[in-house]
Amino acid sequence: MTTTNPTLAWGGGASTLADLLPRTRARTVALVVDFALLTAAAAQVTIPLPWTPVPVTGQTFAVLLAGATLGWRAGGASQLLYVALGAVGLPFYADGTSGWQVATGATGGYLVGFVVAAALVGLLAEHRQDRTVLTSIPAMLAGTAVIYLLGVTWLAFVLDADATTALTKGLLPFVIGDAVKLVAAGLLLPAAWRLAGRSQGDGPTD
Repeated sequence: MTTTNPTLAWGGGASTLADLLPRTRARTVALVVDFALLTAAAAQVTIPLPWTPVPVTGQTFAVLLAGATLGWRAGGASQLLYVALGAVGLPFYADGTSGWQVATGATGGYLVGFVVAAALVGLLAEHRQDRTVLTSIPAMLAGTAVIYLLGVTWLAFVLDADATTALTKGLLPFVIGDAVKLVAAGLLLPAAWRLAGRSQGDGPTD
């Protein structure tokens, strides 16, 4: 006789993918650290651009995954830890850079945006917006928009630049790459739920 674990029915006891694991403080701490390290690793996938101090990196993909997987508290905490570890000197920022000067420099707004975006995507995931492609991709788009909003605003302040210059240096070069990353994250989360058995015999209840 085959039985189905009720937590593996779509919409069971888990609000995020992390909740498929037993809810313990040790689990949460481990996942927060893991996603901070994942973001640090993704930051090393760097393509510098000569006309802007903001490089192309893989960070946003890790940020979106952190929020959607962990939820708003742990997701935001993972990115806050990432920012803090880089600020105190670990080579976690893009291309192995670190330090308070980098954390508050031209890319500082993006770093703050990572924390807010992970929390936002996590909150949306807790409301089941990561379960289907039609809701997951807009959730990832919302997180990416937050990163841009804070990043470009701070970049304009640091460079004393007008809106056109800030957008040219801080947004336009990254739109295509970030669109690919957010779509990839938006496809990955529903697929992960299916692999976890969330769609076995039940459809979404949203």
